Amino acid sequence: MTKKILMIVGDFVETLEVYGPLFTLKTLGFNVDIVCPNKNKNETVTSAVHDFTPGFQTYTEKTGHLVYTTVNFTEVNPKTYDGLIIPGGRAPEYLRCIPQVVEVVKYFIETNKPIAAVCHGPQLLLATGTCTGRKITCYPTVMPECTLTGAQYTKVPNDECIVDGNLVTGPTYLSTPKMMINFTELLGSKITPPQ
Repeated sequence: MTKKILMIVGDFVETLEVYGPLFTLKTLGFNVDIVCPNKNKNETVTSAVHDFTPGFQTYTEKTGHLVYTTVNFTEVNPKTYDGLIIPGGRAPEYLRCIPQVVEVVKYFIETNKPIAAVCHGPQLLLATGTCTGRKITCYPTVMPECTLTGAQYTKVPNDECIVDGNLVTGPTYLSTPKMMINFTELLGSKITPPQ
């Protein structure tokens, strides 16, 4: 039976953190539903392209591709999904303020279903209040939230990730390949990179 994955997005989600996991999972035969609070099926969110430009203290942001939702948020039943993807960008900053979104994420944590969260995506994990003692990596500006909520912030190179039980976290879109290898393994599949 094909496994179903839920991806929670919002406006100014990072383009590569949506499409990298989405295309990887679809290539492997997973069904992926993309959902956004207050958006209906086939509506769009605007993504953002974040780039690291020499000389700036933080990333730059440009408008990215449109992301189409595939289901209405009000119709999402987390029990019917096998895993959760939380892309970063600016979306998690405001999605964590929506109690219904936090409850969906909390369900995945508490039922030990695989979760992949990248960049600012861990803000949604931390908003659940269930990450005390968990090893998490994220974009460095989210580090204070990790430590304030009792999570163990772990710095890794931008193309690496951390696995702690059912949580797979990465600092930037560059960690997508490693994250998908670990996330799909938690789902019972295996990606074997060439030697």
